[in-house]
Amino acid sequence: MKQAIHSSKHTVIFMMGVSGVGKSTIGALLAKQLEIPFFDGDDYHSEANILKMSQGQPLTDHDRHDWLHALNTLAVAQLKTNSCIIACSALKASYRTILETTIAAATKWVFLHGSFQQIKERMQHRSHHFMTSDLLQSQFDTLEIPQNALSIDIHVSPEEMVAKIQENLPLKAQFGLIGLGVMGKSLSRNLAQKGVRISMYNRHVPEVEEDIAINFKKEFEELSSALPFDDLPAFVNSLETPRKIMLMVNAGPAIDAVIENLLPFLSQGDSIIDGGNSNYKKTKERFDFLKSKGIHFIGAGVSGGEEGALKGPSIMPGGNAKAYQQVQPFLERIAAKDKNGVPCCSYVGNEGSGHFVKMIHNGIEYVEMQLLADVYTVLKVKGNTPDQIADILETWKSTTNSYLLEITCTILRKKEGDDWLVNKIMDTAGNKGTGNWATIATAELGVPSTLIASALFARYASFYKAERVAASKQFNSENITEPKVSIEVLHNAYQFARIINHYQGFKLIQEASERFKWALNLSELARIWTNGCIIRSDYMIELVTVFKTTNNLFAHENTIQALKTRKSAIKKVVSECVLSELPIPSLSNAIHFFNNITTANSSANLIQAQRDYFGAHTYQRKEDDTGQFYQTDWNLNEPKKPTEHGNTSN
Repeated sequence: MKQAIHSSKHTVIFMMGVSGVGKSTIGALLAKQLEIPFFDGDDYHSEANILKMSQGQPLTDHDRHDWLHALNTLAVAQLKTNSCIIACSALKASYRTILETTIAAATKWVFLHGSFQQIKERMQHRSHHFMTSDLLQSQFDTLEIPQNALSIDIHVSPEEMVAKIQENLPLKAQFGLIGLGVMGKSLSRNLAQKGVRISMYNRHVPEVEEDIAINFKKEFEELSSALPFDDLPAFVNSLETPRKIMLMVNAGPAIDAVIENLLPFLSQGDSIIDGGNSNYKKTKERFDFLKSKGIHFIGAGVSGGEEGALKGPSIMPGGNAKAYQQVQPFLERIAAKDKNGVPCCSYVGNEGSGHFVKMIHNGIEYVEMQLLADVYTVLKVKGNTPDQIADILETWKSTTNSYLLEITCTILRKKEGDDWLVNKIMDTAGNKGTGNWATIATAELGVPSTLIASALFARYASFYKAERVAASKQFNSENITEPKVSIEVLHNAYQFARIINHYQGFKLIQEASERFKWALNLSELARIWTNGCIIRSDYMIELVTVFKTTNNLFAHENTIQALKTRKSAIKKVVSECVLSELPIPSLSNAIHFFNNITTANSSANLIQAQRDYFGAHTYQRKEDDTGQFYQTDWNLNEPKKPTEHGNTSN
């Protein structure tokens, strides 16, 4: 006895009915709509069967036996990889039993029917078909009307028939997406374009958010097979199991609210993917909570903005490795591809590691944007128009290309009327939280990622527009002089600072990896950041190779040489800008950090002495390599006293 195949992933639809009823036409149209294969059962008849029917002789059960089994074999093979539609008369119940052998659970039936006269007229008008109209009566005589099929009357147009079939016999969706904001809509279209059957859900708020999913589906042809919902239970029920549901809603309480609403309708083994910019600590909490419910939770950082989400973003999923395997085919399908065609999507690590890595990605992004703003500041003061600055930056692409550099050139060239648009934009920059979290993380982990903080605080300073205007009048800060630096020197300074930025960002990731035991692969992270994401660049491509040999950029010979070569340039730029009263927060921070991290003997000895003075925090001594801690009564000038442990508070 053959073993039954229980498939929840794919479905075979048998389009049945007498000859001439339109099985091939409707089946092909439906298959095109659903973007699944279509097979015409007539193509699988033996030559003997075709000859017999061409001569006006009806087929017997014996004649049909091998043909029916061949179609069953076809269906079984197709179900391993995809859904499909097969047109087959399947006139008797016994025939249908053969067709669905081992696959009954994955089989659906559509019965097309009409009047004898209507169908005969159709058959008389078709040519080059072995089934003649003379055999129609034998078809009707043989027909046993199915009891478990969707019944479709053929008196309406083919388009109306297909629409009715889709409405009443929808295939289970492979992937669900909740939240149809800018990113959610783009990802939905991306999934649909890649051939994924999706269900889309957006909440219903009377007079505010109504029929969002339905109306969105109508906008784009690629969403014709997508299933739209504003009813959450129906949305969940539309998905094949184990369910894969991606949340594209605002980070924070909204995520928890959606999870709470979803839980009553989910089953053990289902997966929820948070594709927003959630705090990695909250992701770990949700991961642990849902694990106790038997539900997988994957925190996936998604970078690329609206365009990236549509055309291919960089995706950073973290969570349970085994659960990731369930969603991997879908995330990799929609991700950008690196230079070798490999998806820019890779399992990051356990718990909240995916969202941590995305947070640091955004921190690096903050700095890259501020460095370009610093360069813009210098070039503008040197008398260049936005167009001229764009021309200069264009020349940098050959050695320093990046997505952010490219879009900066485009932005600078944009005009509105007689002036450049950038000149009309208020100089106050916003942020959505990831820069804050990255700065907090660098403090919590004890990693001196100072450039992220400098870029963040530069944005904070921009908020105080009125105060800045008033202060500039008091301190004559508008009397800025031109810094005496060449374009080449400025370019080298910019390159120097970018190296420092990437060193700090990846250093922070490495520290988190060790602290939380995530075993993060820096080379692989650099690789998935080579395309799709906001910080993609030629330098990131270099880092893929660098991190295969070391996790410390400052230990790599190429980095050492590049910093040595460009050190004089950044010193020149920063000193000139200080003299010119020109703010360049990230460029200046880069050299200050470099000087600090490359100083063998710093002034921290004095700070530790101060701490011991007022708080008895102890200290270690240079000549003692045992790790012993000492304490001194500084007022009495007593000799040093060894202690067992250091006091590290304050």
